[in-house]
Amino acid sequence: MERAPRGVDPNLPNSARVYDYLLGGKDNYEVDRVVAHRMLSIAPDTRTLAWFSRKFLVRAVELAAEAGIRQFIDLGAGIPTSPNVHEVARKVDPSARVAYVDFDPVVYAHCGALLAGAEGVTAMLGDVRRPDDILDRLRDEGVIDFGEPVAITLVGVLHFVMDDEDPAGIVARLGAAMAPKSHMAFTHGSADSDPDFITQSSSDTANSSAQVVYRSPAVVESFFQGFEMIGPGVVPLQQWLDDDLPDTGLVLLGGMVRKTGHAHAD
Repeated sequence: MERAPRGVDPNLPNSARVYDYLLGGKDNYEVDRVVAHRMLSIAPDTRTLAWFSRKFLVRAVELAAEAGIRQFIDLGAGIPTSPNVHEVARKVDPSARVAYVDFDPVVYAHCGALLAGAEGVTAMLGDVRRPDDILDRLRDEGVIDFGEPVAITLVGVLHFVMDDEDPAGIVARLGAAMAPKSHMAFTHGSADSDPDFITQSSSDTANSSAQVVYRSPAVVESFFQGFEMIGPGVVPLQQWLDDDLPDTGLVLLGGMVRKTGHAHAD
């Protein structure tokens, strides 16, 4: 029988652990594998899509680093999978600073173990639905200088924020704290996904931390009003990576934006 760490319910699926399993990791429980296999039974390409998502994260970090950004916040970091954000950023500049933030204590423990002793890299327990708390702690602990550009990644995060939890407001608060020339990259489950997949995954994850809300590209784009869109816009991940990649039953949207204008008073 698998033992769960204190405070972790091994009987409820967890999004980070499902994703870990799809990527071939070992930090997951039977309930996570059941959900993953039910997803794969409807959309066998979901495992491939998990890798597309990881490749998008790497590409977004590379683009931000190449644009001169030297500090990164990975919100909803998930269980570490190499190459990690700090590894990608530090190929461009070895001095890049990175904060990994997740509200899952298991993820936090994994990040902490991975990053022990890595100067300029921090793991933090925080809930994206409380952005002011995260921003205040990053600022107060001297992890991030919000007077300089920062790249924030929200990969596999916003579709776990329910409508009544105000995803647009969360993005706005993060944006208000960011200096001009900052970047934000995100993925989001699309309402254009296979209807059977949406029904199955919604049923499997109802009332758990892995509960998902699928939204249209137009709704997702509306969360980022006031930012400048980079690249192809809010489109399926495949369009960010390679013209020849196949469509998938689960459609994951990807997007990247830049903050323009003058610094906001915080």
